[in-house]
Amino acid sequence: MLKRTINSYRDSFSGLSKEVWWLALITFINRAGTMVIPFLSLYLTKDMHLSLSEVGWIMTCFGLGSLLGSWLGGKLTDKIGFYKVMYFSLLITGFSFIALQFVHTFLGFAIGIFLTMTFADAFRPAIYVSLKAYSKPENQTRSLTLIRLAINLGFSFGPFFGGIIIAAISYSGLFWVDGITCISAVLVMRIVLKEKKIKVDDTILVVEKENNVTSVYKDKPFWLFLIIIFLMGFVFMQLFSTMPLFYKEVHGMTEVQIGLLMSVNGFLIFLFEMPLIHYIEKKLFDRLKIVTWSLVLLAMSYLLLNTTLWSGILVVSMLFITLGEMLAFAFTNNFAMNRAPLGNEGRYLALYAMAFSCAHIFSAKTGMEVIARFGFMANWFLMGGLGLLAVLLMLWLRKILESEREMAMAINNQSRRCGIGF
Repeated sequence: MLKRTINSYRDSFSGLSKEVWWLALITFINRAGTMVIPFLSLYLTKDMHLSLSEVGWIMTCFGLGSLLGSWLGGKLTDKIGFYKVMYFSLLITGFSFIALQFVHTFLGFAIGIFLTMTFADAFRPAIYVSLKAYSKPENQTRSLTLIRLAINLGFSFGPFFGGIIIAAISYSGLFWVDGITCISAVLVMRIVLKEKKIKVDDTILVVEKENNVTSVYKDKPFWLFLIIIFLMGFVFMQLFSTMPLFYKEVHGMTEVQIGLLMSVNGFLIFLFEMPLIHYIEKKLFDRLKIVTWSLVLLAMSYLLLNTTLWSGILVVSMLFITLGEMLAFAFTNNFAMNRAPLGNEGRYLALYAMAFSCAHIFSAKTGMEVIARFGFMANWFLMGGLGLLAVLLMLWLRKILESEREMAMAINNQSRRCGIGF
């Protein structure tokens, strides 16, 4: 039984290109240093002595920068290529994080975090598109999962060591580590990863032009999908804004304990996401149905927090969030990637990333205001309700896509009967 489990785990990683593994290493180095983000709300309230409302505005600037960065990243990826975008994003972000620790005013920090996230999140659509160049089509979901695995492995190290750095040195140490790891990731990238162009089949492009491929801005099912992603991100991102405050103020946890609990998320994803995705792909399960259930788990993770003051419920809630994240993020990203016509991947994936950025703009500010006025319990009810709304919209999207497939099959059958088929 143990041997079969080990073989299954090993098989889930087999067949991936060496470039994808290098991308994963670069991502891990970068994400291992992102220690500031989980502790940002604590830093702003404890060290800078800002109010919850001011923290909410800074988090809104964080999201606005992420939104602009994702849009620019998608545009630039289609114009100059993913490699250059990744390189300059990491380099400038590194120096921006180092500089951010020397800003001590509300307005200055708001502007600083906006600019930092603009540079940082240009990286996201670029690395998604890079998988089209470095990965075989049949391995793209697993390649994406490996990248997410690196992100979460880095995230499992980041909060844990971040808590230790805060206890041993100060919050300023986090900014230094964030900056240095971004710059280190650039150096590794230049040494081990060569720029590569995406191979495009000219015959496919001709067919797409003849069939008048729909613009992303006219793709109505994709926009419904983006609304779902917005709601999913809105709920999920409470983990990085209001949740650390809840841990500290309601349950009296220290920064080290908070970092350890949040590391559970990344560590479990590191252990189980890749084999889980591999198993789902082998069994050919309906991926959007799985995403639907993942949204149910995310909604329940917040509603559970209102059932008891027992501290163990924090672990149970984290397990629900983690499982929901594992099931949702890889397959929603894969949907966006496969929905995109060739040559427009950057635009589709930029909008996908921008949906998360929009969520970040409103999520933290909304959560902080609700907590300040009505308390944590009201916020958890709100997040659970929004998660369930996303479930309903996902059921609607699945019906639309099913009708779309049936219509496409009918047109294809009609074409064959008329002798038009290829």
